[in-house]
Amino acid sequence: MALSGFDIDAPRWDQSTFMGRLKHFFNITDCRTALLPDSRLVEAKALVESCRAGSTPPGTTEEQLHYAKKLYDSAFHPDTGDMMNLIGRMSFQVPGGMAITGAMLQFYRTVPAVVFWQWVNQSFNALVNYTNRNAASPITPKQIGVAYFTATSTALVTAVGLNLYTKKAPPLVARWVPFAAVAAANCVNIPMMRQQEILNGIAVTDENGSKLGHSRKAAVKGITQVVISRVTMAAPGMIILPIIMQRLEKYRFMQKITFLHCPLQVMMVGMFLVFMVPAACSLFPQQCSIAVSKLEPELRESITSKYGDKIQYVYFNKGL
Repeated sequence: MALSGFDIDAPRWDQSTFMGRLKHFFNITDCRTALLPDSRLVEAKALVESCRAGSTPPGTTEEQLHYAKKLYDSAFHPDTGDMMNLIGRMSFQVPGGMAITGAMLQFYRTVPAVVFWQWVNQSFNALVNYTNRNAASPITPKQIGVAYFTATSTALVTAVGLNLYTKKAPPLVARWVPFAAVAAANCVNIPMMRQQEILNGIAVTDENGSKLGHSRKAAVKGITQVVISRVTMAAPGMIILPIIMQRLEKYRFMQKITFLHCPLQVMMVGMFLVFMVPAACSLFPQQCSIAVSKLEPELRESITSKYGDKIQYVYFNKGL
């Protein structure tokens, strides 16, 4: 039976609560969607757009619309509506992240291995950060290059420096070096990749989506939340897994299958990321808000002069 008046953009779950956002991100970060061909994703987009236009094809069920919206949210940018590259999608975080993180945790002993895997990880992160930026604030190729170089250099300096510093430290401390490097690089990579938002401000709207101006303070708040989310995403696997591996490697059977240690770590990282990717994305609302009183004076005055006290908060897409 055809549906009429179905609001496909209405949240299926309450986005004001962590559990509601968790269900939402479990839905759209489902790594199985990364296996679908582009043609299937384009079909989903067409169905979403037809529903928005009020012309849902006859016989379309509510379940089909929800699934189409799931595919749309997983593969198309919320600001531009353009299809995102596969590697940069959040639905690719589990397969991509588990392979790279597992390798970083396994090959942490030698400087060449540390350099190579940190470079691979930062290249991956740079693509993810660019793909999930707030697209309303364009960034030039030069700025992308500077952001990539700065973040990669930060990760390498941190990883190699700590790797050399911890030669005489307990083995477990050395195993935590990759996480320290990843955390440090995230604190540089994300702000640098999204520097235009910090310099020029990010578009803010009222609760109905009407644009009110651009705010640098809103950009800083959104980017800070993204940094916290990304570090949180990596933390459990990169902190707990080294403890598990150190204990397992004491057993004789593990010492006989050293060639399986890397695949084992990759699989265990994957188990962490299946939960941590949606959980970390859910820490803060996607549509972030900031009080008008905390905006830049000129923007605050502009809003109050037009709307008085009617608007207390403004909203913006913080990105992922």
